Amino acid sequence: MHSRDLVARLGELGFDLFQGGPDHDVSSTLADVVKSHDPRLWDGFPVVLANSAEKGLFDYEKTKSFLKKDGDKSYLEALAALSLALYDTLGTGFRWHDALYGSLSPAGRKAHGKFKAMMKEGRDIEIGKVVISGQRITATFENYFRKRGSALNELLLAREEFGLEHSMAQIFSPKQREIFLKRLKGEKLTKTEAEYFSRVIKKKVTAIANTELHSLARRLLKQ
Repeated sequence: MHSRDLVARLGELGFDLFQGGPDHDVSSTLADVVKSHDPRLWDGFPVVLANSAEKGLFDYEKTKSFLKKDGDKSYLEALAALSLALYDTLGTGFRWHDALYGSLSPAGRKAHGKFKAMMKEGRDIEIGKVVISGQRITATFENYFRKRGSALNELLLAREEFGLEHSMAQIFSPKQREIFLKRLKGEKLTKTEAEYFSRVIKKKVTAIANTELHSLARRLLKQ
């Protein structure tokens, strides 16, 4: 059970699971999140870290100074490494990313690389006795910023749009993409476009939609 004070401070830092409260020291609040060992709060750590750092309020060393136990200090580094791994996976490009990465110990940087690989594989991540789902923290992070309508929301949407177009460009020619999108939107195709869709594009779409092929492709990328 968390004190109302910690709940209020997290609300002030923008974590939507909580209501807003009075302004408190960011470093102390993040240290308390680490010390809580609460899976729900640790799921939101990347959100609070990003929100704080974007406002210029996050100080890694100061946060560490509030942690007296060596175990909690290692958990802070692990959560920071995990947050950076999440940001890398999402391609957020935060300006403070490299500075925070440079603050990590060699072990923390190694953990960062390990966490990135685990997130790409969809595996759970253990920090101490807490099991964190990569999919869950990703959803928590993306849903929060989309709901906030922030600049990061625009960045995430742009990343998704770019990612879709980039992936389509690997399979379809520009003209094929145009016809594909017209058909998807329910727009009327010319006779030539309709014939070309049935003769060429539909075969590619059928292959892409094949679940077994999709599963094999994901297995291949994990090797």
